[in-house]
Amino acid sequence: MTEVAPSDQLLVVIDPVARHSDGESVRIAKDVLSAGAATKVCLPDGPEEFARALARRGSRRPVVVGDDRALLRAVSLLHRQRALGACAVSLVPVGGVLSLARSLGVPMGAVAAARAVLDGVERRMDLLVDDSDGVVVGALRIPSLPSPSPAPVPFSGEGSDGRLPWLRTCQSLVRTLASRPGRVGASVAAPGPFRLRVEVDGVLLVDLDQPVEAVSVTPGVLGGAEVEVRPVSVGAAVAPLRVVGRRVTVSGADFRYRADAVVGGPVRTRTWVVREGAWGLTLPVG
Repeated sequence: MTEVAPSDQLLVVIDPVARHSDGESVRIAKDVLSAGAATKVCLPDGPEEFARALARRGSRRPVVVGDDRALLRAVSLLHRQRALGACAVSLVPVGGVLSLARSLGVPMGAVAAARAVLDGVERRMDLLVDDSDGVVVGALRIPSLPSPSPAPVPFSGEGSDGRLPWLRTCQSLVRTLASRPGRVGASVAAPGPFRLRVEVDGVLLVDLDQPVEAVSVTPGVLGGAEVEVRPVSVGAAVAPLRVVGRRVTVSGADFRYRADAVVGGPVRTRTWVVREGAWGLTLPVG
């Protein structure tokens, strides 16, 4: 894992969900970052402005102030711009959906996270990229079971009738991050069992004649990804099948999958490939 000293010129993109949900933490993070580096602060009102801000960052290092969804949005957009290899991403976690940020080692407090942006180092991490150019940072799950995380705060406040006026904008963003996706955070029933063909590096792991409960793929394991298949147990318990590989193909009847916070599908086949060290995240030293 390589470590690179971060740039001292920052583009601070403050996600509208973070501004809406915890303005005080946003203010603290902005003050700490501005005191320690040359910063340009962007306050996008929606996903299109968020994307434009990243595209026009120049030589500045992008810093996202927001939750897991904001981080995933930034990584996906930079991947589509073919810019992940040229810059590290930094995150100040603000919001209610922070399990991915925590698992990656990002400090949870606004001050500690902002100090890590200024004083930390870039650490290169693996990425899963699928054949529709979608990315997976943390984990892939089949089927797309409902997320236990709370629903995201809308880009602007709810109307008096309880509707979310920016819901269509949020949904348009999700459509840019996955091929034919469903709604983020939607409850997707798991009818199971599933009949899927799973191949890892060209080797058949399970075929259509073996029903399975679930398949998961997690990057960053021994330079590849850990693939776990849970066969349906009849009577006696059946141990999960686990292998590590770099190329995973899943096929079968129409299925949906959850790539981090984004639900994709339905598809009949999809291939994910590990790209080792494909993106960088600024983390505390040590």
